[in-house]
Amino acid sequence: MEVLVVALLVLGIAFAIAAFFVVREAGRLTTEPPPVTFSLDEAYEWVVEELPDVVAATLTPADVRRILRYQVEYFDREGVASSGSNGSGPHPPAVVGAPELVDYIISRAAADGETFIPEQVHPVVEILLEYLAATGAVSAPADPDV
Repeated sequence: MEVLVVALLVLGIAFAIAAFFVVREAGRLTTEPPPVTFSLDEAYEWVVEELPDVVAATLTPADVRRILRYQVEYFDREGVASSGSNGSGPHPPAVVGAPELVDYIISRAAADGETFIPEQVHPVVEILLEYLAATGAVSAPADPDV
């Protein structure tokens, strides 16, 4: 009988400790949500599904991936995103404009011997920005008057 009481006491203490940690983490996550992670593969799937047929007909799957990589490269270069976790915390607010991004992608592709026109790149850029907004990785567009 004593063994059963001790076992129940140990089990109760274990449940109390587990409940404490669960409640503590739940509280922490409500005040400090985990950082959003970006998956190029998931973004690619989203973009390919949303890309208008007239644009999709002019781009190969490799072209779409290349444009997406250039876009992520631009974000890294501008300090909007980072690869991996370096513990630096969240980034300060940044403004990324589609025209500058499209120009960067076109010139970056040209440096690699690829040729894209703005009408091909702009829809991919816009759809990726929609994907990032839908996943919570970016906020709403900035007010141009501010």
